[in-house]
Amino acid sequence: MMRQLTAFTKKELMQAVRSGRILILSILFCLFGIMNPAIAKLTPRMLEFLAEDMAESGITVGTVAVDATTSWTQFFKNMPILLIVFIIMFSNHLTEEYQKGTLINVLTKGLKQHSILISKMGVAVSVWTAGYFISFLITYGYNAYFWDNSAARHLAFSVFIFYLEGVWLITAIYLASAFFRSSSAVILTVGGMFCASYFIGFLPKLKEYVPTDLMNAGELILGKAEVETYLAPLLVTVVLILLNIVIYARSEFLHLCQ
Repeated sequence: MMRQLTAFTKKELMQAVRSGRILILSILFCLFGIMNPAIAKLTPRMLEFLAEDMAESGITVGTVAVDATTSWTQFFKNMPILLIVFIIMFSNHLTEEYQKGTLINVLTKGLKQHSILISKMGVAVSVWTAGYFISFLITYGYNAYFWDNSAARHLAFSVFIFYLEGVWLITAIYLASAFFRSSSAVILTVGGMFCASYFIGFLPKLKEYVPTDLMNAGELILGKAEVETYLAPLLVTVVLILLNIVIYARSEFLHLCQ
């Protein structure tokens, strides 16, 4: 069984490579990793270049101080864009199998349903993990070269909790994929879950418990929030991730394969 599962996982990785998902995402994660410090480094020069035109409009631009926190702020602004791209690219990872009917062949060879599902989710989470931390390491390296990363408070924790936000949404992709045949339905479901969490966050008594609160992790590095502020949404997010995995692994998707 383990041999079959390993073989199926390798097949999923090769399929992700052949489809271009890994190549495109690798380029984007690396590009954004470079962009974060590049934008921070160029910001003072850009403002200096525009200062004269802005002065004519009555806007005075003072001296802009740039350090590692400027780059890390850019990191947390850019990462949601990559997360959206990731969700769109993996939204059909399971639904395309329904449409092609290829899962039936695998199941008839004795591979358990939950093994197939967990293998597919595991590949997506692995790609997100690798891409996310590659982008982080590139940004960290440039920041260490140009400035000093110690200026960013609670950096490791803030990077970790945003990473978990991504894992939550990725598990939501596969939970939705277990019940819907089309990638558009999957995207709408994941978007609905995100929006529900976001709007619940407007309720005073619940705003500190929603997973989407983790997207404000950039406030930690600026000293505008403390670690304790994010412990509750972190716990809720972990619980939701586990629930998504359990429901997904126990889902009956055979009728969708027909």
